Amino acid sequence: MSLNEVNDNNKSTRIASSSELNSWKRGFTPQAEIWNGRMAIAGLVILITILLFSNLIFSG
Repeated sequence: MSLNEVNDNNKSTRIASSSELNSWKRGFTPQAEIWNGRMAIAGLVILITILLFSNLIFSG
């Protein structure tokens, strides 16, 4: 596969706008993956916050 063939194959892809990335779409889409990552980080922050506060309260 030559470099020209690779460039021709990549011409069909386009950069998504920020409003398109923030939209709710069902299925295995880039938007779903972005929201999965956001929710995972939010869950980790909430879990760490709960652990820190419970350690401060119950440690004496």
